[in-house]
Amino acid sequence: MFTGIIETIGKVTELKNEGGNLHITVQSSISSQLKIDQSVSHNGVCLTVVEVNNHTHCVTAIDETLRKTNLSLLQEGDEVNLERCTVAGGRFDGHIVQGHVDQKGECIAVEEQNGSRLYTFRYKPSRQNLVVEKGSVCVNGISLTAFNAKNDLFTVAIIPYTLEHTNIKSVKPGTFVNLEFDIIGKYVARMMEFK
Repeated sequence: MFTGIIETIGKVTELKNEGGNLHITVQSSISSQLKIDQSVSHNGVCLTVVEVNNHTHCVTAIDETLRKTNLSLLQEGDEVNLERCTVAGGRFDGHIVQGHVDQKGECIAVEEQNGSRLYTFRYKPSRQNLVVEKGSVCVNGISLTAFNAKNDLFTVAIIPYTLEHTNIKSVKPGTFVNLEFDIIGKYVARMMEFK
């Protein structure tokens, strides 16, 4: 489990296809501290560390993950948001994030606003994949608060710190991001189906 508070940005140094799998090698400030079999969020996708070498680590994304996320669009040199699993007894600064991406969303607008930025995203709505006004949503692994929530759109405000310390700074109209909708909302929606 994660909280959506990004620890650091990693840089993709190698991409290697093997059958339907993609091996992703990432260089980061936390790579040397990772252990094989550890779960780490990469752009909001929970992936298992399969190799650690000095300041790089390698994870593998399977075909199902590649179809549902933006990991299939990665290129060498791209930045990815990284977060290790939540430590039991630690502070819970974001919201409950599973690292199970629901779908890709598309950025349709970016607006500068006196030092911060507003990003608007479009997604495919469903009964479980929904956003509510002032509710939590995870974008590329970042815990954010949604507003201007519509049936298939929402907006988030990004403060300068988040711009500097995550890969959201490279998102522009036409960029696809990973979306994970609030797990509590998904359970409530599912329970309502049985009423």
